Amino acid sequence: MTRSVGVVIPAYHPDVDRLEAYVDALHEAVGPETIRVELDAAEPAVRERLDALPATINEATSRRGKGAAITAGFEALSTDVLAFADADGSTPAASIADVIRPVASGEADLAAGSRRHPDATVESHQTVARRHLGDGFAWLARRLLDVHLHDYQCGAKALTSDAWTRVRPHLHEPGFAWDIELVAVADAVGCRIVEVPVVWEDRPESTVSPVGTTLRLARGLVVARHRARLLRNDRLHVLLDRPRDSAPALVEREHR
Repeated sequence: MTRSVGVVIPAYHPDVDRLEAYVDALHEAVGPETIRVELDAAEPAVRERLDALPATINEATSRRGKGAAITAGFEALSTDVLAFADADGSTPAASIADVIRPVASGEADLAAGSRRHPDATVESHQTVARRHLGDGFAWLARRLLDVHLHDYQCGAKALTSDAWTRVRPHLHEPGFAWDIELVAVADAVGCRIVEVPVVWEDRPESTVSPVGTTLRLARGLVVARHRARLLRNDRLHVLLDRPRDSAPALVEREHR
């Protein structure tokens, strides 16, 4: 049985020309049932141009954050496989297809694209500062989390609708740390996870602030570890947990 695929693209201040080309490339390489662009805080002219794309556009008037935008997109999909790709096209459409393949074939419940995998192809590198911050974060994540990957933050992931049903109540992070929370929670609930090397090209005009985002990611990593350990009924983390201080899950916020 062929599994249907839906792709979500979170977009905040996107390069419209690049996004248009990327959507076309995804249609050709992936052949998804639907592509859904989750657009945050866009100028009217941007929305008008994106309306012409072969994609569903869902617009929020304010910036929700990457995690909240992807969550909203996944909640709206009814496909067998849910995937997301960053709007800047750093991961080419052919590599997105590679990430989707093991999930669509039933080999994995979640596939994570990887720029740092030994078999990945990096066509243009980040600045030295961003590279060192990224490498340091990946090193720390491998030591704090139970799932060991080369790269936790690459903007290319796919999972089954069943896996999404299992992880969705446990995702709280609205920003860039959503990726690592997704991986940590998926591992904690028993999902089969594979890492897929991708082709990747740095986009220096990215909206990611290297230092500020890395600090938020570090906090998000600690929280993701805690939530994953709670799901494993780790005695220490159960004792440390303070439910009254926890924000509602993203899906709860989405459906209010």
